[in-house]
Amino acid sequence: MSLTDVLILAFGGLAAGVINTMAGGGSTITVPLLVFAGVPGTYANGSNRVGILPACLAAIFSFRRLGISGFSDSRIVFLPVIFGSLVGSIVINEMGDDQFERLFGFLVIPIVILTLLPPTPKEKVSPWNRSTMILIFFGVGLYGGAIQAGVGLLMILALSRSGFDLVVANSIKVMINALVTLIALPVFIFSGKISWGPALVLAAGLTLGGWIGAKWTVEGGEKVIRWVMVVAALGLSGKLLGLYG
Repeated sequence: MSLTDVLILAFGGLAAGVINTMAGGGSTITVPLLVFAGVPGTYANGSNRVGILPACLAAIFSFRRLGISGFSDSRIVFLPVIFGSLVGSIVINEMGDDQFERLFGFLVIPIVILTLLPPTPKEKVSPWNRSTMILIFFGVGLYGGAIQAGVGLLMILALSRSGFDLVVANSIKVMINALVTLIALPVFIFSGKISWGPALVLAAGLTLGGWIGAKWTVEGGEKVIRWVMVVAALGLSGKLLGLYG
């Protein structure tokens, strides 16, 4: 790994950590950066999780310091998320590197669309019943365990539909994302699909970005972050799909 790779992963991780906390979708940047640093696709998917976990923990701590927490209102979804993420991480490990890279490149497009259409809290709709919530968050965990990129956006959609304001929804999102990663990461570790050098460099940037992103979420300013993420994600996705370079 060259000095250029180290700098790109560190600063890319910093930007993605902020994006993940404020909007979601930061992994659309970090996974391609890992691939371009020479990490095979499925290894990049696993290595990305090494940084996601401490970034989520940093964001949780930062939210709590700022007096924001939705833990007591969201405990019902934790168990289906656990099972979903376990299944998803096991299934995705059966995919080849080239297949994963192509799949990931195509998935960036709907993730970007979700980023450009930020949800608003639904105050006049009936809350989902228990069975619906369990099914939806099992699906969220399944996707998060398999792909991870964009799972925060799916969480925000589901949580805002449940009536949470966006700041509280973001605090719940990082808790659930931490849980998804806590379950999925050991699957990738035991499968030997972690490139530890690039993963740890990226993790340092992601963790600092998660801390900063929580503070900026409370203060506002996510519109600029969304557009930065969109431009970067589309550029990296095009290269991942071989459209140029």
